[in-house]
Amino acid sequence: MAKYIKRPIPVEAIEYTLGLEDGFDDFEVATKSGLDIQNYLCPIDSGKVPFVKTLEGKHYISKGDYIITGVEGERYPCKKSIFLKTYALLSS
Repeated sequence: MAKYIKRPIPVEAIEYTLGLEDGFDDFEVATKSGLDIQNYLCPIDSGKVPFVKTLEGKHYISKGDYIITGVEGERYPCKKSIFLKTYALLSS
């Protein structure tokens, strides 16, 4: 199998804060949509689950997730542990 390396393309990213989401679902709706409620850490105290609309559909945001804006303006959440292993700060 061939191996590849990501090209060094700058992206914008910020750790999630209220206002970066595209919307909210009730926990019941999120659970029916596949959210693993047993391992989910909600980043806000509203009783709602924030999400962003990605190219693949709706993705729920967990506590500590980074919201990345890709090369074509697409947005998606990324777990903090993965983000810190994958990305390095260019400038702030």
